[in-house]
Amino acid sequence: MEWEDEAFVLAARTHGETGAIVELLTLERGKFAAHVSGAASRRMKPFLQPGARVIARYRARMSDQLGAATLEPMGEGPSSLFDDPLALAGLASAAAVAGGALPEREPHPGAFHALEALIAALAIPAIWPAVYVRFEGGLLQDLGFGLDLSQCAATGSLDDLIYVSPRTGRAVSRAAGEPYKDKLLPLPPFMLSAQGGLAQGDVKAGLDITGHFLEQFVFGPLNRPLPAPRMWLLDRLSDAERL
Repeated sequence: MEWEDEAFVLAARTHGETGAIVELLTLERGKFAAHVSGAASRRMKPFLQPGARVIARYRARMSDQLGAATLEPMGEGPSSLFDDPLALAGLASAAAVAGGALPEREPHPGAFHALEALIAALAIPAIWPAVYVRFEGGLLQDLGFGLDLSQCAATGSLDDLIYVSPRTGRAVSRAAGEPYKDKLLPLPPFMLSAQGGLAQGDVKAGLDITGHFLEQFVFGPLNRPLPAPRMWLLDRLSDAERL
């Protein structure tokens, strides 16, 4: 089995004295693990960080075995963010969530492109936390658990959508949700439209929505909590008053 594909590094763990098992999110083949020789070298370490973009060349004797890969870096990767610990926390969280949520060896190009869009936005502090919420929403969509924010679940109205049902993931209008508002999730305007604006508390509301459905539909059935880097991201955004 041999292939070549664009990929983002999701994680790398030491294997033996000089190698590593590297988890990749590839464009055409989804999440793939591979053994990378020489991973401990000074040359390779920078592009084995979460979020590094590479060309992966993979080879395995049998399709169901762990194969070996060589990686060629594309661009400067996460090193451009080294002076921004908050953005690095966002990248670490995204890589951990994708790594935990995506099944092995199943194409998910939507997840690849969602991560690509987030990484491009990380250099813009004013917007990337909202783009991060959209990344998790895109990941849910690609896994078949997308939110339906197109109209009110109760009335079909297209206007004044300010809640999300925690059971169905569908939008609810102000009028229809009023009697049940304590049980509904607040829906920030930026999740409805790129022109929705961003106010204090909106990112937290968005993360509450995507976190709820990641727990309910993805991590809960696997008997896993949300990844720790995702929890740390919330703490760091709160400390930085970016929620």
